[in-house]
Amino acid sequence: MLRADNPGPMTLDGTRSYVLRAPGSSSCVVVDPGPALEPHLAALAGAGPVELALVTHRHPDHTGGLARFRELTGAPSRGGLPEFSVSGGGGGRVDPLADGEVLDVAGLRIEVLATPGHTADSVCFVVSDGSSSVVLTGDTVLGHGTTVLAEPDGSLRDYLRSLDGLSALDLPGPVLGLPGHGPVIQDLGSAVQAYRAHRLERLEQVRSALTGLGAELPGAGSPLPDTLLDAVTGAVYSDVDPSVLIAARSSVRAQLEYLRGR
Repeated sequence: MLRADNPGPMTLDGTRSYVLRAPGSSSCVVVDPGPALEPHLAALAGAGPVELALVTHRHPDHTGGLARFRELTGAPSRGGLPEFSVSGGGGGRVDPLADGEVLDVAGLRIEVLATPGHTADSVCFVVSDGSSSVVLTGDTVLGHGTTVLAEPDGSLRDYLRSLDGLSALDLPGPVLGLPGHGPVIQDLGSAVQAYRAHRLERLEQVRSALTGLGAELPGAGSPLPDTLLDAVTGAVYSDVDPSVLIAARSSVRAQLEYLRGR
């Protein structure tokens, strides 16, 4: 693991890039090359030869350096969106990652698990070397704190389904989670259960805030008023640092959309 020097309210102590290879493999896979920071990209490239670069989702702290990384390594890249799925040397497009797809690369078995919710294109990777497995979670599950349901495509409905999909993984024993931010998750199953409980708790708080405000949600297809978003955010997230209030507002929008969809 190499951590980019991009700490901040949304990136915690920095974005984590992962270099993966089976014992004895001459090549590696790099997951989330990270932001466009030349020292970070050079260090990742130096761990090569790189057979493939993968991305967990579209946010620039995970993908901003991807094009430069392809230049440095000549490796192809793949993600959930076409713009991240490029052949070696940047010569053409390849297929985006598909849910359930299995990649055999660098001596590893890497299964793609679509986990939309944080963003619509979010994926996790179940990585096995034949004797043990880990799950790279991107921003779907973080090392500490909770993830944001990011605008414009974050979805609480999708996110809850994604957490259920992670819970359903048939892997032996406590499974390590390798997140895009924060420390290693020692027991991914327990972390996923805690995330789900937290989301449902926040949802109840949003319901209570609507009741307390005497507010009603507009009908389907109508925009959510900014005044409503601000009022509910202030009521539910009054205890958070002001630096993350924009992110909290994004999650409130997703929660209100969920309630409206019910």
